[in-house]
Amino acid sequence: MKAAVCREFGKLLTIEDVILRAPGPGEVQVKIGAVAICSSDLGYLDGAWASQLPAVYGHEAAGRITAIGDGVRGHAVGDAVVVTMIRACGQCRQCITGKPFLCSARHDRGNGVLSLPDGTVVEHGLDTGAFAEEAVVHASQIARIPDDLPMDLASLLACGVITGTGAVINTAQVEAGSSCVVIGAGGVGLNTIQGARLSGAAKVIAVDISDDKLEAARDFGATDVLRADMKGLRKAIMGLTGQQGADYVFVTVGAIAAYQTAPSLAAKGGTVVMVGMPPSGAAMEVEPVIVAATAQTLKGSFMGGTVVQRDIPYLVDLWRQGRLKLEELISRRYHFDQINEAIASSRSGSARRNVIVMDT
Repeated sequence: MKAAVCREFGKLLTIEDVILRAPGPGEVQVKIGAVAICSSDLGYLDGAWASQLPAVYGHEAAGRITAIGDGVRGHAVGDAVVVTMIRACGQCRQCITGKPFLCSARHDRGNGVLSLPDGTVVEHGLDTGAFAEEAVVHASQIARIPDDLPMDLASLLACGVITGTGAVINTAQVEAGSSCVVIGAGGVGLNTIQGARLSGAAKVIAVDISDDKLEAARDFGATDVLRADMKGLRKAIMGLTGQQGADYVFVTVGAIAAYQTAPSLAAKGGTVVMVGMPPSGAAMEVEPVIVAATAQTLKGSFMGGTVVQRDIPYLVDLWRQGRLKLEELISRRYHFDQINEAIASSRSGSARRNVIVMDT
């Protein structure tokens, strides 16, 4: 099959022939219908996190099952599915306590799912490898979707949507009537705003440096918008929250400056939810006495605390009801041979989500 291979960090991908092995026990093979460009893909393409080259990345995808390995139940060839990077063994402590997104089972991404024609192993990027015509993944990574949900919209449910809405609904468990600040109104930030709206938050305050993104934030449910570089940002947020600060502050960008600012925007007893992923080694400073005195909570949110087979069907239902925006998240659609153009556009920071639509 054809795949977009990363051979050097920070350089263009090359579309070339790659060998994809058949699905083994517990695995499925999926013909990719659409795959979106996520900021996490950009981080791996730049070498920000540990990875071996050559590699095939891409983890925000949807398609149809073409083959099934031994032991897979509840799926059939031809099923339309969302393909995620959340791989769960079902046996470790995290899995059996309802946190499959934190599965501790080790998986070797260089285990031979992908290889070059000369036998060179290609890393199975983010346990998915969806920048390709087909992918082999563990059955825990997929969720069935209805046939009438377009593949380009479905692909967004694999990461950006579940990460943003899940941070609010699953991780923070925002209560109706709460006040929320969302720092960053990009793809994940807009979905965090949607999640706050769906949870019944009384105040949803979007913060960003882009006027265009702030305008989009209003469309997705923000009650108020503020520029991140304005003078008196904290004072403005205090004014919008009855001088209390926000009950929840969501940082959806991987910028340390945003993380440093977040606690000052939260109320006493408030929660800072850490969603955005800075490069490995980047650190924020925390003054413990202030955290203790304000009784604030700093809480991480990985993949929105998502249980794939539970949450994705729920989000599909919300889309059907007209309560979840998906079409509006897509900035542009590209053909597979335009993947480098799509990546370059995503790097610019102006795109909500660029989607590669595969030939079918």
